[in-house]
Amino acid sequence: MLIVMQHAAAADEVQRVVDTIESLGYEARPMPGAQRTAVGLVGNDGRVDASRLAALPGVKEIIHVTQPYKQVSREWRDEPTVVRLADGLAVGGNDVVVMAGPCSVESESQLLTTARLVRDAGASVLRGGAFKPRSSPYSFQGLGIEGLKLLAKAREETGLLIVTEAIDTECIDAVADYADIIQIGARSMQNYSLLKRAGKINKPVLLKRGLAATINELLLSAEYILASGNEQIILCERGIRGFDNATRNVFDLAAIPVVHSLSHLPIIADPSHATGRRDKVIPMARAAVAAGADGIIVEVHPTPDTALSDGAQSLYPEQFEDLMRQARLIAEASDRAIAAPLPSQVTT
Repeated sequence: MLIVMQHAAAADEVQRVVDTIESLGYEARPMPGAQRTAVGLVGNDGRVDASRLAALPGVKEIIHVTQPYKQVSREWRDEPTVVRLADGLAVGGNDVVVMAGPCSVESESQLLTTARLVRDAGASVLRGGAFKPRSSPYSFQGLGIEGLKLLAKAREETGLLIVTEAIDTECIDAVADYADIIQIGARSMQNYSLLKRAGKINKPVLLKRGLAATINELLLSAEYILASGNEQIILCERGIRGFDNATRNVFDLAAIPVVHSLSHLPIIADPSHATGRRDKVIPMARAAVAAGADGIIVEVHPTPDTALSDGAQSLYPEQFEDLMRQARLIAEASDRAIAAPLPSQVTT
């Protein structure tokens, strides 16, 4: 970190900056220049409150030489993190992992039907919300614990791994008991109590980018989880809020290679929430695979027109089959592959 002083900063103002840095436990290195003085802060471990220095008399600006996040950065660890799931499935390796299923768990019949469909098409992970944070309090809020039990039954019958959302610290332990991956949704990306709690649970976490979050903010949220002890983090680009209503959100496809350059954590893409339009999901899923996403998470429903949530962006079963066929071709073109079915998922 560099603290750049104003042109007319007095010597005692420079010294006050030096004294403040040293009082925080770091080394200060004044660097006098022809026009102004800068003070370097050496040993920044990411815990420095820059506002304390920015408010000092004579300070013009603070320049961050390193990122505010540490443990999720490439500077901390250059080797890509591979999140190991059950039965040898991994996110972050050379395979593209496909997660698919309904937005919400609605009934046993709906969930089991969808699970069989997406498994037979080649998905490895079943997604489905038991707890649903909705914009309207009058919308379907999910089946709660009963939904978790149905997800467990679907795993038992199909062999698919389960990813489902924990919406607060009250339900996260129950979610962890049933799920293979704990999802923290876009609305909860900056719920720091929830992030810290997820960091203390020994289970993979799927962290979705917030509705209006920068990439920097996404990585800082991941830092909360990692700093609390959990290194099994999968990031997710799911679109951010924009001004154009042609699609539900703006799908930031560039976030995939950007995150790969900044962080060692894997990142998957959610073209369903990113677009909100069924006819846009397949093209954007193709684009995500081509951009290097470590996986995709897609909403599929046996009868989208009757879905209790997000029916407009849910694929029909035949559309999902078509998506899988196209995704395999694109993955192969970039010397990758769609993750093969687990032994427990292969039907005889």
